[in-house]
Amino acid sequence: MKVQFNHDFEYDVRHLLKIFGQNIEISETPELTSLINSKEDGHHISVALRGVRLEEVITSDNRRVIKRAHARILYDVLSNVFKKESPYGTLVGVRPVKLIHEMLRQGFSEEEMHKSLYETHRISKEKQDLLIEIGKREAPFLEDRLDLSKISLYICIPFCPTRCLYCSFPSNDMRQKGHLVEEYLKCLHHEIDVAKNRIKENNLSVDCIYIGGGTPSILSVDQFENLLSKLDGLFELKFLKEFTIEAGRPDTISPEKLSVFEKYHVSRICINPQSMNDKTLNLIGRDHSVISVDEKFKLAKTYRFNSINMDLILGLPDEDIDDVKATINHIIELNPDNITIHTLAVKTSSRLKETLEKYNMTHSELVEEMLAYADKSLRAHGYVPYYMYRQKNMVGNFENVGYCKPGKESLYNIRIIEEQHSILALGAGAVSKKCYPEEDRFDRIANIKGIEDYITRIEDVIKKSTSFFER
Repeated sequence: MKVQFNHDFEYDVRHLLKIFGQNIEISETPELTSLINSKEDGHHISVALRGVRLEEVITSDNRRVIKRAHARILYDVLSNVFKKESPYGTLVGVRPVKLIHEMLRQGFSEEEMHKSLYETHRISKEKQDLLIEIGKREAPFLEDRLDLSKISLYICIPFCPTRCLYCSFPSNDMRQKGHLVEEYLKCLHHEIDVAKNRIKENNLSVDCIYIGGGTPSILSVDQFENLLSKLDGLFELKFLKEFTIEAGRPDTISPEKLSVFEKYHVSRICINPQSMNDKTLNLIGRDHSVISVDEKFKLAKTYRFNSINMDLILGLPDEDIDDVKATINHIIELNPDNITIHTLAVKTSSRLKETLEKYNMTHSELVEEMLAYADKSLRAHGYVPYYMYRQKNMVGNFENVGYCKPGKESLYNIRIIEEQHSILALGAGAVSKKCYPEEDRFDRIANIKGIEDYITRIEDVIKKSTSFFER
């Protein structure tokens, strides 16, 4: 059997090449032959694999089996040539824990999982342990995945006080787009009303709501009162399994807003400093200080929220291991219920990508040290990893991991990452997912991103989003 380097494999090939270096090219050939070229220190290296016999490829017509075998060939050759390994081996997907859920449903033992993760994907022992631990912890939260009558609701508030250096989300700087908030909310309320009618017509119910963005807490107290009272009238918020609002930046949090959140049964909020280093906060474009993070977190603790999450990013420009250790230790002292550890991803549409040459970027070995310190410190203080995902262009090809105190897991985070539960998303840039867990597939339905387009074309948006109920 012969396998070509065709467009089916192009994404995987390019991803693997990025792991091992930017100057590598691979030629297309009519058979299972890899010609890998690189210039290192002025020397030209060529490695060829010809006539490789792959038993599982020869005996299978399964496209996935062929694709995985093809990736392993490339990975093994590149690893041998450049004396380098990737912690996640050949994996290019953003949701590696899905592999664990697949094996759990097939009745794999832990030993069999370890064997499969290495032999199929070349995943390191350390990451195998992490994937299996998280998969087992997530499993009880996905037991109702076949109950298609329950859905989650995501509501997007795509405005921020400023746009962060690394941000690639469809968020809008209030200094330029703040005048559009009221008109945007009017359209969003209309979309929510239509969605509620369709939910009722299809005998569905919402058991989990997440308001994200952007920075939702940029809204005024009155705007929140109007939005949350509408949601309460439509979905009886006190009966939800979980209701999260991203309070995001401390400079957008006030006692009045927290009181409104509490009044409408918000169970989880996120206060996301990203770093506890004032110099870094200024560099990445956040208009708040470390002191304000402390003050607003302690204020939020006086309200009746079941859980408070704090997001951190490791690998930010100009930060070293001592900066990260100081941040981790500071956050642990605050003692939030959730701490999400992100690895910096340099996204194409971010200001960071456009001005990369201006910054002292963290190399992968240092990020690995940072992640190891975070994991060890968090575990020592009673936190456990409960969900994980990866992104394109992450420094060191690592991961983002959510840690929590046992019993404080975020249901929505697990659902959206593992794609076993349908989520209806409303607002500009929001992406709905209609999941078919028995078929292991989903439909993706994206709303218009631009605020102005969302406002002027709201009826088109609603028409498209209602297709969520028709598929």
